[in-house]
Amino acid sequence: MSSLEWLIWNILGYATMPMIFLAGFAGTALVACILMDLFKIKSISEE
Repeated sequence: MSSLEWLIWNILGYATMPMIFLAGFAGTALVACILMDLFKIKSISEE
């Protein structure tokens, strides 16, 4: 494997974990918002 290939795979490898974490966080937040909207759950401060 050339140095360029090694560099590309290394960057991709280290970039994968934060992207998985952020995608999971965004997906969880989206599902939570959709469920709260479906069940008409409102904030306590709203009247």
